[in-house]
Amino acid sequence: MTKPVALTANDILPEDAGAILLGRVWSNAANGPCPVLIREGQVLDLTHVAPTMSELLEIEDLAGALRDGGPSLGALDDYLDADGRGRFGALLAPCDLQAIKAAGVTFAGSMVERVIEERAKGDPALAESIRDELAEILGGSLRGLVPGSDKAAEVKAHLQEAGLWSQYLEVGIGPDAELFTKAQPMSAVGCGAQIGVHPRSQWNNPEPEVALAINSRGQIRGAMLGNDVNLRDFEGRSALLLGKAKDNNASASLGPFIRIFDEAFTLEGLSTLRVGLEVTGEDGFELSDHSDMSQISRQPADLAGQLLNDTHQYPDGAVLYLGTMFAPTQDRDGAGMGFTHKAGDVVSVFSAGLGRLVNRVQPCDEVAPWTFGTGALMRNLAARGVLK
Repeated sequence: MTKPVALTANDILPEDAGAILLGRVWSNAANGPCPVLIREGQVLDLTHVAPTMSELLEIEDLAGALRDGGPSLGALDDYLDADGRGRFGALLAPCDLQAIKAAGVTFAGSMVERVIEERAKGDPALAESIRDELAEILGGSLRGLVPGSDKAAEVKAHLQEAGLWSQYLEVGIGPDAELFTKAQPMSAVGCGAQIGVHPRSQWNNPEPEVALAINSRGQIRGAMLGNDVNLRDFEGRSALLLGKAKDNNASASLGPFIRIFDEAFTLEGLSTLRVGLEVTGEDGFELSDHSDMSQISRQPADLAGQLLNDTHQYPDGAVLYLGTMFAPTQDRDGAGMGFTHKAGDVVSVFSAGLGRLVNRVQPCDEVAPWTFGTGALMRNLAARGVLK
């Protein structure tokens, strides 16, 4: 039987004690989800300020609205005993009505891996030889390239002549970013919860990312960590299987909190973040790696602008995964077989500025089914008398 993930507040909080952290919890006392402020290890209820995270992020003077906090729902530790379920409730993904979107191939390393998937047709046994063939050529060509630039157009022409062009390189270095729907509103899971991998997948991986919290006016209010769980075999067989590869039960993890931008933590400062990944398996397998946001090829503000603009609106706001920095390739089940998840893996995505997001892997048909959607949220808030 899979062991639960035991966490404490110290395990998941960012290093900066002055960080402004917004989250969501399921409160047993309120019998429903509450937007909250995390302050000095306490969970402060913000339902009186705004009943949803979507509405909370619309407040122009957010710092002023948060100044007085709110009534305590208990200590953060009491929401983290095991598998995200504690004495007082559960830690949820820090978004609710927002669309959950993602940007693809925004780092040179992930561009190369997408091309490898495409050429391997989803077969992990072919990946290593293709990687040896392409990584040095493409990695050198793509590193430091500004998407949509004249130089990018020159590289495209060169790669086309060499027969190395790919649809993934088009969205990686061309003028238009790949932006897709990762998951439905209300479907993301939070820190401590189980994450799901499709039971038919034989080649898959975590995708450690930074995600933006964007309101309906296109204002980027803060950032959080994310795990954009991916099925490499499904997407490798056909790019048209992207929806199947990305949107499965519990396959979107976000959190542990949204860190709000302020004088100490800015959008520009995201480029200084180092994001780490750790995977620990029940079979004794261990993986540890890290990458830097400074390596991103498209700036976060540009990605947000391509997502929300005059041609496309999100009246409840959006969460935007900024793209994975790397895909694990460490052999697990034999030479040349690369990495794939096994049930029971504990995955940690972490950064000093954003904290630590921890989840345990299970087949997505064995994770608790998603039943609390937008309609359930509205009925719950109405029954609690908190809708204005």
